[in-house]
Amino acid sequence: MYIFLCEDNIDGIFTGIYDAWASRRGHANVALTTHAPDNYSLFDEYVTVRTDYEKSAKVANTLHQRMGDETYQEICQAASARENSSRKKSMDKADAIYKTVVLALSLPDAGKVLNYLAEPYVNRTFQLSRSTGNEAHHLLGFLRFQELENGLLFAQIHPQNDVLPFLGEHFSDRLPEENFMIYDKTHNLAALHPKGKGFFITDTEGLDQEMLTRFSPEEMEFCRLWCTFFDSIAIEARKNPKLQNQNLARRFQRDVVEFNRDRPSRRR
Repeated sequence: MYIFLCEDNIDGIFTGIYDAWASRRGHANVALTTHAPDNYSLFDEYVTVRTDYEKSAKVANTLHQRMGDETYQEICQAASARENSSRKKSMDKADAIYKTVVLALSLPDAGKVLNYLAEPYVNRTFQLSRSTGNEAHHLLGFLRFQELENGLLFAQIHPQNDVLPFLGEHFSDRLPEENFMIYDKTHNLAALHPKGKGFFITDTEGLDQEMLTRFSPEEMEFCRLWCTFFDSIAIEARKNPKLQNQNLARRFQRDVVEFNRDRPSRRR
């Protein structure tokens, strides 16, 4: 078995798919993984994949053309899912996606590949995609932008999955004439959007954390007004913290002003 070790992100996995396919070893003799095994097997050959954006783009173009927008988006969501390394998985994320792609490109209609849920690797890809998609959907509703002193719109999130590409695309379309930053504190990444341009993702090493706490006077006032409104419509006898936590998971609450009064926020 030839095992390709690739980075745990969309470009890394797509590069792994490209290299595995180009190796011509036979799909049954190839596997992909995003993490090195604890114990290397004597009977397997390990190939380290160096992320190549040109190779990744070629795979992305092929999948997009053959699968269509919706299924391609779901494959990207699956590649963006984060796995718990402490739990043993029956199938590696990258390998599940690779085998799903192989099946898809053998079908007359590649866009229907995720209907084959009886196949374990397709089911795995579907579950990973749903995890990322659900989290991105929640954050599209609960993400809050704050206006900093320098006029930058800033939002902080703590996602489990790598949802920045999907959030960045959404808000770039919605706020094309704004300078904004979405800071993924869990993975130390940020989606930056300069006014009138596309967004890009960068690491946050060296980010001035103190700057992120300096809000504009207007932001402080909006925070005060919003919290006053939130309190005024609340009915004391109908408070139900348990139901509230079901509707808005506690891990999202740290970034929502109603649950963190010392951190002003402005919803856009």
